[in-house]
Amino acid sequence: MDDSPASYIHMVQHLIEKCLIFHMNKEECMTALSKHANIKPVITSTVWNELEKENPEFFQAYSPRRSNEDRTMSDAETGEELEKILSKG
Repeated sequence: MDDSPASYIHMVQHLIEKCLIFHMNKEECMTALSKHANIKPVITSTVWNELEKENPEFFQAYSPRRSNEDRTMSDAETGEELEKILSKG
């Protein structure tokens, strides 16, 4: 994998997209990526904010839809899924 800042940001974006698939909010995603991928929360937050700026319609639709979800992944499930994603990279 390329060690450039752009490739790192692209990886963080990819992981955030996976968090979205798992119906995580920003704070849950920041925690999960910090714990399981050693990504600083400020990095996740910055990339998340940029994604919100680039895709406002998606995030407006995502927020209410997410609040209707009853099931969120456990910490163990989150870790397992993120480990799978990271091992494929």
